[in-house]
Amino acid sequence: MGRTRVKSKKAAELSISEKELPSLESLFEKAQSFVTRCDYELAQKFAVRILERAPSHVAAKELLGVTQLEMGELDDARQTFQSLLPPAQDAPNPPPPSAHLYLAQLCEDDPYLALKHYEAAVGILHGQLKGKERALGEDPGESEVDVRKNLVRVLVAMVEIWMAPTYDLCFDPKAEETCEALLKTAFETDPDNVEALICLSSFRLSQQRPEEAKGAATKAWAAWKDAEEDDSKLPPIQTRIELTKRFIELSDYPPALLVLQSIMASDDQDVEAWYLEGWCFFLMAEQAKETGMKIEDLSWEELAKDSRDCLDNCRLLHTAQQHPDERLLEHTAELIIQLDSMGIRPSADDEEGEGGWEDLDESDEDVEMS
Repeated sequence: MGRTRVKSKKAAELSISEKELPSLESLFEKAQSFVTRCDYELAQKFAVRILERAPSHVAAKELLGVTQLEMGELDDARQTFQSLLPPAQDAPNPPPPSAHLYLAQLCEDDPYLALKHYEAAVGILHGQLKGKERALGEDPGESEVDVRKNLVRVLVAMVEIWMAPTYDLCFDPKAEETCEALLKTAFETDPDNVEALICLSSFRLSQQRPEEAKGAATKAWAAWKDAEEDDSKLPPIQTRIELTKRFIELSDYPPALLVLQSIMASDDQDVEAWYLEGWCFFLMAEQAKETGMKIEDLSWEELAKDSRDCLDNCRLLHTAQQHPDERLLEHTAELIIQLDSMGIRPSADDEEGEGGWEDLDESDEDVEMS
């Protein structure tokens, strides 16, 4: 009887211990919350805790890879994402398309390998659309609309690789035909997709077909221009940044500024948005000066002052945030030098000058009254 009681006590202690352990779901939610707060080190610790208890937990593996990627542990991240793909032991079947997408991003020096990963992701996403079994670890609540958007995003990424001047692929005789086919598939998947329209605009520009490029960009903007800040139609800031670039390349400045206004409403500390607004006003000032005509009821001097204000703010934010884009900072400095040579000073200087005159006027008044 004594031995039985000892066994029961141990069993009871084990039962209590198991109850005290947090659930895998709660651990994963905690890890996700730290990723949202950009605390990747803590998120990684929680992901590791999950994998210690459940080594085949797909979502935790993916989250671990994301934290490694964000912390610059690129080789570890590559290994983690590879563990989600066959022939790795315990790799889910089918694998999550996201594993291929992250690995494609890690193939900056090998566009062919990146394209292979993107093609694999396209195959998995097509399978999901056809009703095949969803990959283990994928969000079961993900709608068909989300899958279509993800599929288009992959197709757009493939077009961008084919078009990138940093790779030799853009000189391939089949590059243009391949891009046309990829974009055709994208629009068959999601006819009014904003990212696909922006990509089409860029592609038409590369083909020197500006009217079609403008039409695609305008259609992309029309899809969400009346959306409120909390509207799901509003694209991510980076997508709106890309649309702004297309409008500027097309010398279509008014819609570029309107898109930038929407970005500023979402995040008025975005360095690239301030740079693009300054660049846009600079080009408008040049145009107004050359033609001798106002643009949007503004003289070239007024446009140039607006440009100077935006570029000065961009430079301040770039330094404060330790922004990694050095080329953007270099071009900002070049534009400011050109504005200086045109006699366009910082607004702060003008305000100080005006303040000085006001002080002088007030002192004169005092003298006359005494």
